[in-house]
Amino acid sequence: MYVCNCNAIRERDAHAAIESGACTVKAVFDHCQTRPQCAKCVCDIREMIDNAQITMSMAAE
Repeated sequence: MYVCNCNAIRERDAHAAIESGACTVKAVFDHCQTRPQCAKCVCDIREMIDNAQITMSMAAE
């Protein structure tokens, strides 16, 4: 599934960026070598980052 239709960023691309250390929306776009266009995806990417951080902190406990 696409997270960002404008830049053809798929969920797996965003997850790969986050797993590589991207902790901001900008870092995810940088990892994908693109920039936000319409910004409709920003909230979804932010939620993916937040969920990954929660999962990582729970795993650390």
